[in-house]
Amino acid sequence: MTALFATNPEMSRGRLFPEEASAHRSCFQRDRDRIIHSSAFRRLKHKTQVFVEHEGDYYRTRLTHSIEVAQVARTIARSLGLNEELAEAVALAHDLGHPPFGHTGEDELQALMEPYGGFDHNAQAIKIVTALEAHYAEYDGLNLTWETLEGIAKHNGPVTGEIPFALGDFNEIFDLELDTHASAEAQVAALSDDIAYNNHDLADGLRAGLFTLEDLRCLPMIGRCIAEVDARWPGLAPGRREHEALRRFFGLLVEDVLATSRQRIAEFAPKDAEAVRHLGTPVVRFSQGTFAELKEIRVFLYHRMYRQWGVQRMRRKAKLVVKEIFDIFTEAPGLMPDDWNSKPGLRAGPVERARIVTDYIAGMTDRFALQEHRRLTDPMVKA
Repeated sequence: MTALFATNPEMSRGRLFPEEASAHRSCFQRDRDRIIHSSAFRRLKHKTQVFVEHEGDYYRTRLTHSIEVAQVARTIARSLGLNEELAEAVALAHDLGHPPFGHTGEDELQALMEPYGGFDHNAQAIKIVTALEAHYAEYDGLNLTWETLEGIAKHNGPVTGEIPFALGDFNEIFDLELDTHASAEAQVAALSDDIAYNNHDLADGLRAGLFTLEDLRCLPMIGRCIAEVDARWPGLAPGRREHEALRRFFGLLVEDVLATSRQRIAEFAPKDAEAVRHLGTPVVRFSQGTFAELKEIRVFLYHRMYRQWGVQRMRRKAKLVVKEIFDIFTEAPGLMPDDWNSKPGLRAGPVERARIVTDYIAGMTDRFALQEHRRLTDPMVKA
């Protein structure tokens, strides 16, 4: 049954450039399909979460992560009576703005861009889907619906304080009401992101040998899952044991979101999608107990995974690669490929130049960034 506060595609606020409706797909299905067929979505295949792309075939990339998030989002949206296609579209697009080398690359670009309007991956995703994807005859970008754009911009909550330029510029043209919460579907996408990365960061850390399942026994929720698996299947092979334990952990997170969200829905009783935006608090969220337990798990991962010496070495290299590419291109923009060094704004001044260089770098995959860095800095490598 469809919830009263679900987003109705027939009542969409529309697109910046009006289009005729499809006879076969809802507006949110069309958004989803455009995202999947975009160049930026394909590039997620070679952008990483924690480990750099060439370090192993089994570690998550931004592409596999986005697919996992979309799968969780559809499940939760369906269970809550929400619009699955909108939740899926936001989930698939939520990482489009991430630069190479995961959060390390984003941190470095944010530091480099601080004098020029800042950098934020959600804002960059908006720039990609509204301007940088240039395939359609009648407009730049993907011309997504207002609801999908809103979800990309503020699935993590209202955007307050200083607005990154990439988001602020577009918002002046197509007001996304940044000071309110997003739709319930976008909130589902945000929580699905949390569920997916908490689970797969543990799985990737186990595969990398940074910790063992025994090390996880002391952690809330996961320890209970391990005990349940051991009680049911004594002596289970290590790989299967890890999978079964994390599978149960994954399920607990989904069930917690569903139970908590149903309680909040009953409490607030939003009468429509617009009411969700103005509640002043998310309607989709973890329980306070689970949220606290997840914080404990993130502290464990911070010390045992994100701060591990090998990961730290690669973080250091990644920051250096991003900084040196940025410095070279801002000093000599003519070294960029023709379709980039011919952009009119490149010679308008240092601010616009830095923003164009950042757009170029943010679109790079891990592999391409490493190759481009070699071409720019190693005299033995052909330009």
